Amino acid sequence: MPKFLRICADDYGLAPGVSQAIREVIAARRINATSVMTLFADLPAEAERLSPVTADGATSVGLHLTLTGGFRPLCAVPFGEGTLPNLSRLIRRAFQGRLDQGALAAEVDAQFAAFTAAFGRPPDHVDGHQHVHVLPGIRSIVLDATRRHAPQAFVRDCTPAPGARQGFDAKGRLIGAFSLHMARDAARAGLAVNTGFAGAYDFAAGVDFASLLARALVAL
Repeated sequence: MPKFLRICADDYGLAPGVSQAIREVIAARRINATSVMTLFADLPAEAERLSPVTADGATSVGLHLTLTGGFRPLCAVPFGEGTLPNLSRLIRRAFQGRLDQGALAAEVDAQFAAFTAAFGRPPDHVDGHQHVHVLPGIRSIVLDATRRHAPQAFVRDCTPAPGARQGFDAKGRLIGAFSLHMARDAARAGLAVNTGFAGAYDFAAGVDFASLLARALVAL
């Protein structure tokens, strides 16, 4: 049975150079998905630049919910600070049950609204910057917001595909552990997920991405 593969570039909107590079690889048909950060003032302009290269509908344009990274949030600060926390701090708070659910929900809703205002439609898919959308205390908020704002969207499940657990991909395996039961929880919310995740990799020189992609295709 044929399988459909999405190759996604996250962080559209993070910086002009990042956004331009993503547009170029979409136009070159090297990727078929991108996830958009909605925190920044130039989002409307970046959305306008992206629309022509995704107008044929072949590219999934999603919301990259951003709750880490030191950026300023769109509304009430979810963590009682001026900026969003780093990843390790958010993970600790999530597993300690020390998240402000109301403020988090408001921020997630605001990021959905910013996407819809910029693109004139809801996102095709939803994921999280640094994959935080799968964490306890955040997952339920993201699934509820997706159900309300973009029920047709699929949510990124970071559970590794069978055979995709390369021994060196420790980050991918950790993300996969955090994603336990993501598909089940999404289904209960009436939402779809992807059916396989091939890990997380850096862009260090000397990494054989061609071989990584070949192994991922076999695993999926």
